[in-house]
Amino acid sequence: MASDAPAAAAARPKLHGRAFYESIGSPKYIIAPMVDQSEFAWRMLSRSFLPDSQKSKVLAYSPMFHARLFGEEQKYRDRHFQPTKPGSDALFLDGNPAIDRPLFVQFCANDPQALLAAAKLAAPYCDAVDLNLGCPQGIAKKGHYGSFLQEDQELIHRLIKTLHENLDIPVTAKIRILDTEEATLKYAQNVLSAGASILTVHGRQREQKGHLTGLADWQMIRYLRDNLPPETVLFANGNILRHEDVDECLAATGADGVMSAEGNLSNPAIFAAPPPPDQEPPRGYWRGRDGRGGWRVDEVLRRYLDIMHQYVLGVSPPPPRRPLFVPGDDDAAWLLAEPAVLLPGRQEGEGGVAAGPKKKRRSDVAKENPALMAANFIGMQPHLFHLLRHFVSRHHDVRGALARARLGDIETYEAICRMVERKVAEGLLEYERTGGKSVEADVPRALSAEEPPEDDPESSARAVRECWRPWWVVQPIIRPLPKEAMAKGAVQMSKKEKKRMAAEMEGKEEAAAKKSKDGTARDTPAVAAETAAATESLEKTTSYPSSALVSG
Repeated sequence: MASDAPAAAAARPKLHGRAFYESIGSPKYIIAPMVDQSEFAWRMLSRSFLPDSQKSKVLAYSPMFHARLFGEEQKYRDRHFQPTKPGSDALFLDGNPAIDRPLFVQFCANDPQALLAAAKLAAPYCDAVDLNLGCPQGIAKKGHYGSFLQEDQELIHRLIKTLHENLDIPVTAKIRILDTEEATLKYAQNVLSAGASILTVHGRQREQKGHLTGLADWQMIRYLRDNLPPETVLFANGNILRHEDVDECLAATGADGVMSAEGNLSNPAIFAAPPPPDQEPPRGYWRGRDGRGGWRVDEVLRRYLDIMHQYVLGVSPPPPRRPLFVPGDDDAAWLLAEPAVLLPGRQEGEGGVAAGPKKKRRSDVAKENPALMAANFIGMQPHLFHLLRHFVSRHHDVRGALARARLGDIETYEAICRMVERKVAEGLLEYERTGGKSVEADVPRALSAEEPPEDDPESSARAVRECWRPWWVVQPIIRPLPKEAMAKGAVQMSKKEKKRMAAEMEGKEEAAAKKSKDGTARDTPAVAAETAAATESLEKTTSYPSSALVSG
């Protein structure tokens, strides 16, 4: 492949920076690179909610790939990247110009030559290669890649420059912000001077993850926009929970495009504008009595399975389905005519999900049917748990069925889809029968209060208030902000930090006691200091649960 690169470069001049960005349609919406979660089927699902004329203008990133493994192991490539059909040169899924462009392929790496070898293998099937400099997880620290390269700016420069000088397609990079505006600006300038055509900035620092994720700093991204050359193409990442946040982010940061990761996982339709209020929405879009609406989980699940059938499994057209139920259809006849859904291979029991054959290990599946180890199958279960997070918190039988679903078992996922459809239908009928009162018990306090709470920057109340929908509608998962996580006990300080705080608190408590005759204020300084210490020393004072969902 390397020998073909000069000829390809001569045939099509390599574009850079804004010229390159404009050549791929100047996309404003960007599907983030996510570990095992931004694979082909999910990219297709995310684009499916936009009109055909706009689908190609959504830029998508591949999941983050390990450059050395991608370059050295055919098995790794076969599992994670399928641009051609097995044993053939015929175009297949990833990067197919007819259905999956524009596409950037992202790698993590710390060796310029290993990165280049991997990039050359991917280059014929994508529009650009991206270097991950944002992953904050422990595995990135152990492997010395992602955000844990940011202390080695010389290595970062060599990694990007090597690709820029040796690939016939552009190189881009994604970074996280640093402690100060000046340090972050120098970081961005280093990446751009090495040859990056597009810079994506995640507005959080490396330490902001898990319970201490907190808010992304859009003002830091605005500072970069104002201090980098005007021709710089800049993408903003962070705080994108709903469609309305995209335009707010563009206005606040001045970025050219907005990238979404977890917001996209919760709602793959996040980049699609909601149907206008004066128009009848499609069957799959629900609008409540208060005018608040969103895409129904059964509609999204149907689309996802249809994509798996049509593209991944090659079953075209997908299996026929009845029109999606809406109140006013022949309600009772449909629900009463069909028996309860039974999962394949299981006995009839509560919810049709009684225990069946033991779930197979991945190693066993790999031996029996290696084709099922591909990314599009591996991503199904985590995708549905994320997508149905609010749904399964109420319907535990669906959660149990999903937990027992075997890798690549499409029949089981189809049965789960039918379970979801029935429960959504029952929920919609109950909503209509009670005049909307059936969901009142689920309404968060922040939404039901007569007086909305103040916009506290350390509170998630506003986000909860704006994003809440009934359980049958896709909606974001709202993380508690650090102060809230601290109050709930979700963040625990180390013994060393507690000992240091105890010494500092001794004098403060004595002073506070003198100011309060009854001593009731003695606890106040301790609580305040504990909260401050936890948020001040994020990485040093807390332990974070690892997550493989989002690359950062």
